[in-house]
Amino acid sequence: MFRRLLIMFAVVSLLSLLSASVSAQDELPLWGDLPAGEWTQISPGGDTICSNGTPYSFFARPADEPSDELLIHFQGGGACWFGENCDLNTFPTYDPFVDESDDPTSQPAGIFDFENASNPFQSYNMVMAPYCTGDVHIGNADVTYEVNAGTENASEVTINHRGYINATAALDWTFANVENPETVFVTGCSAGSIPSPLYTQFVAEAYPDARIEQLGDASGGYRDQALMINILETWGTQGILPENYAEVPAESLNFETFYLQSSTLFPEITFSQYNAAGDDVQEQFLTLGGLTDFMLQDLLEANFADIQAGDSDNFFYFMAGGDGHCVTVTPEFYTVAIDGMPFVEWVQQLAAGDEIETAACTDCAVLETAEGE
Repeated sequence: MFRRLLIMFAVVSLLSLLSASVSAQDELPLWGDLPAGEWTQISPGGDTICSNGTPYSFFARPADEPSDELLIHFQGGGACWFGENCDLNTFPTYDPFVDESDDPTSQPAGIFDFENASNPFQSYNMVMAPYCTGDVHIGNADVTYEVNAGTENASEVTINHRGYINATAALDWTFANVENPETVFVTGCSAGSIPSPLYTQFVAEAYPDARIEQLGDASGGYRDQALMINILETWGTQGILPENYAEVPAESLNFETFYLQSSTLFPEITFSQYNAAGDDVQEQFLTLGGLTDFMLQDLLEANFADIQAGDSDNFFYFMAGGDGHCVTVTPEFYTVAIDGMPFVEWVQQLAAGDEIETAACTDCAVLETAEGE
């Protein structure tokens, strides 16, 4: 039954893409062709593809009024690195499709809530790169996994870990169409948070005159080097990294490396993270990766220290209490606080290019909210 539902879901998703998105066989739209204040779904075609072979597309939205501000967001949606959590017929732990549910219009919360006057990005042009490849947007490999090996139900599944191809297709279109923005804000949630500092480097190289800021949301606690080596090799990540990674040993590469390399290369950019100290989704993925007997807060603080020990001083973090996940795309974006400082105001300062300070919870078992919320 589950398999039939998945197949039906894939067919519906494909039909939706064919009918609602801009066809990859036609000339892709220019920025000026897009309706202001509306999201348009764009299928770039070429080598882009989702994990199980369905088409990839991204979304773009010009601001209601002409704007020289741009926000680029990388969507979250889990990850997979072995047969049982990659195969859609077993226990998948990632989003394998781009469909109508990925349209930001369907979930107008957090940074995508344009009706909220407190939204720091209300006047921004936006590009959103959906996620459907199980590789946190940094894969470039087609991998065949064994599923239920050694049992009578043994099988294989091939996954297109092509997140890098998809993400750079969205970025290339953006760079060609959104010319000379004065301000660019790069962000992402969960799986989309992890590569955001890496892709900030690409953005900075494409827009050398822009003021650029970065914010990763809900991915700061992954600290298991054996797991890092395994998944980054499996996904083919080492082969997509820029020249400034040449001196980074493969056995040392991890998610913090993206912050260390980009912040050193671009000291004028402010890099930042949001995490909840007890984020239950991060804890679940760490457990799935084989880590036991840990406290997420300890892992977060150790990773923050590693980044801050680098050659630059342009990294800051906001570590709230509670066990929430991905605040930037939820209504809690406007209510979370630390010591009376609302997170949305912290982000507003970051987006404006003002100085920010690291903020960390004291009673981290409790999610503090802004007064009156």
